[in-house]
Amino acid sequence: MARKKKNIILEKILVTNYAAGGKSLAKIDGKVVFMEKTVPGDVVDVRLTKNKKDWAEGNVLQFHTYSNERVKPFCSHFGVCGGCQWQMLPYEKQLEYKQQQVDETLKRIGKINIPAVLPILGAADTKYYRNKIEYTFGNKKYLLPEELSDDSIRSEENVAGFHAKGFFDKVVDIKECFLQAEPTNAIRLAVKELGIKNNWPFYDIRRHEGFLRNIQVRLCTTGELMV
Repeated sequence: MARKKKNIILEKILVTNYAAGGKSLAKIDGKVVFMEKTVPGDVVDVRLTKNKKDWAEGNVLQFHTYSNERVKPFCSHFGVCGGCQWQMLPYEKQLEYKQQQVDETLKRIGKINIPAVLPILGAADTKYYRNKIEYTFGNKKYLLPEELSDDSIRSEENVAGFHAKGFFDKVVDIKECFLQAEPTNAIRLAVKELGIKNNWPFYDIRRHEGFLRNIQVRLCTTGELMV
């Protein structure tokens, strides 16, 4: 463990479990450390951003070993888009950890003595399962780390997608989303193109200005859709 004033780095810690909100945790000298973008079995270096008596939060600086539970996310926007949290885990493992969260919330936190809980009945489809979805339009594009040093790429750009994780004013420009079946992607891209072509002002959330702000698409079992 390397320590500086207000700059504590935990080195080569083993992530042991999942926590609420898509976070994982490790236990160091009796203290619980929460972090994002990790799964149980990962070995990482973490810089603490909050450090309390019994718990801490931190950001991952480096991966030394990746968990064998990991799978490749099927969405190219995963990790920066705020729409999904657990694509790096097989669906069966997602259900296992979600059930564990419910069990711990009721028993450990709620102090409720309950009998054994039956396994979660998983969804038949893990893609295109939503019947309603809402996308955000904005004039501030979220830039990937590799784009920040490219002077030809600017964040002042009209985009359509989801808010970037951890940013209220920046939007990830989504090319393809797997949450709802077509023609949802085509509708979002067409409205974006129409807005740019007609010079409709995309919403600026900081200034509370703009015309094109949100679009909601609802698909019906009858084959009808509503925009």
